[in-house]
Formats: sequence, structure tokens, C-alpha cells
Amino acid sequence: MSEVHTFAGGPLDRAGHRRTDADWIAAKLKDQSTRIVPLWKLQPLVTPRRDGIGWLSPADVDGYLMSGVPTIFIGEDDAGVAHFAIDVTSFDDANRSEPFTNVGKFMDLRAIALQLPMGDPSTLGTAKAILDWNARHQFCAVCGNATEMRECGYMRKCSNGECNAEHFPRTDPVVIMLPVRGDDCLIGRQPMFPANMYSALAGFIEPGENIEEAVRREVMEEAGITVSDVRYHSTQPWPSSLMIGCFADAETTEITVDGLELEEARWVSRTLLKDVMNGATDTGVLLPPPMAIGFQLIRAFTEMK
Repeated sequence: MSEVHTFAGGPLDRAGHRRTDADWIAAKLKDQSTRIVPLWKLQPLVTPRRDGIGWLSPADVDGYLMSGVPTIFIGEDDAGVAHFAIDVTSFDDANRSEPFTNVGKFMDLRAIALQLPMGDPSTLGTAKAILDWNARHQFCAVCGNATEMRECGYMRKCSNGECNAEHFPRTDPVVIMLPVRGDDCLIGRQPMFPANMYSALAGFIEPGENIEEAVRREVMEEAGITVSDVRYHSTQPWPSSLMIGCFADAETTEITVDGLELEEARWVSRTLLKDVMNGATDTGVLLPPPMAIGFQLIRAFTEMK
């Protein structure tokens, strides 16, 4: 089964071979056909009606580029147009300044993802993740000296010649799973969730685990349920993590929540979830937004025969 969720399906060729071509990068940052999206406090610039990315030309942001703001290469489109992202966070009033106010507004990516055209959330998710990683890794984890951006944002190198450690962005794998038993599935809610909202269970994969082992461990730790067979459904990238969606066959039904990750878990029927999907408001169950893979796993469960 193949699914393309929000934050996946980006339209750009990442063109990784371009990242080490300093002359090509420099030329593209002067080419007025190049498109550049600014991010301020990790919020991307989007158009007023939230119908697209607030792309700018190199001329529009020349002053920012000349100031040395972090600049990363995102990729090329089918016409060979280069796309970049810049971090203007160091300019406190950037959100109130031209040229940005002429184009749109800086907005939280998660809040607007579903309103953007297909592919734009993936492009912006990449930009946010790489800029955030660069901001968080300005010092070498080996020796503590400053690091320098290389490969147009996809590597940082220690400035200490005796160390020379190279650091690369990481993606943390997360399992998100729906334990099932007959016509019922197990859903849970975290303390931070809005009232009555439930979703699939989730947790980070630990070193030395495969996906199946992580699913079994997390379900046992969070809800006290033993699961056997684990089946892959689909994945969803988020900035800095990859959600790996699975179904798992439950062998037990008695719930014991850990009180840490979950404050409550419950078995619900396929019929109840179908009612919720169809707009029922009297079930005591709300589901996460459609952009979340947790919602998509639950939807897929309601469609199983």
C-alpha cells in the first residue's frame, strides 16, 4: 500500500550533486530566475491567501544575502530553476519589513500545511528542518569548537583543524501504530491533546531495534497490550522525524496506561469511527486533523473489510 501524506511528495529535485559545486551555487544566487523563500523564527513566508509559498528573487533579498544569513539549497524544478531558503531570524523586525510584507506573511507551517498546494508543505518542511538543524549545531559535538556550514546547508564541519569532524542532518524514526483486534482498534490520548481527542499510539525507535520490535515495545509500555504481527502501512515525513505507520495484531485487551505518554487509552469499534468520520459529534471521540498520519491510519482501519 502506498500513501502520500502531508509533508511528502515534494516537486523539487533535491539535486544533491549541486551542493558541493560552490561556483554553481554562487551563480544561481545571482540568477534572477532563482526562487528564494525566507523563514523567520522557522515560519515560512506564504502568500496572503495562503495559496502558495512566498517566493522571492535574489534581487528582492540581496541585502539579506549580502549580510550572510544562513542560506540553503532546496533543489531544482523541472525547468532547472534553483530554489533556496534563507533564515532571516537574526533580523528582529523582518516580519514587518519589505520585501516580505509586500508578498505575504510569516506563518507557522503546521498550522497552514493543509491550506497550501500539494508539494509546498514538503518543500517548506525541508527548508525548516535544515535551517533548524544548522541553527542548533553551531558547535562541534566532538571538541566544542565552532562549526562551519558546508554543502549549502547539508553538512557542518568543525573549524578545529585537529578535529575536522563532519556533522550531518539527522532524521529520527518514529513508529506510529494502531493495534487492532477484530472490528476494534486501540486509540489513546496524550495529556496535551484537546478534550476528547484520540489518535494512534507512537514512539521513537531506539538504537538496536527494528520497526516491529519498536511497535511491540511501545504498545506494551504505553498501554500494557501485547501485539504480535506488525504490518507496514505508510510513512509521513515531519521536519526532523519520519513517522512509520503500522497496524499491529493485538493478543491481549486489558489496558494499563503508563500515565506518562498516555493519560487514557480505549478500544473503539470500526462502526464508531466511521460515525466520527461522517461527522458524528456525540461519540465522545475526536480525531486528529487529516494531515496527520494517525488520522490516515484510523481512516484506513474504517475501510478494511
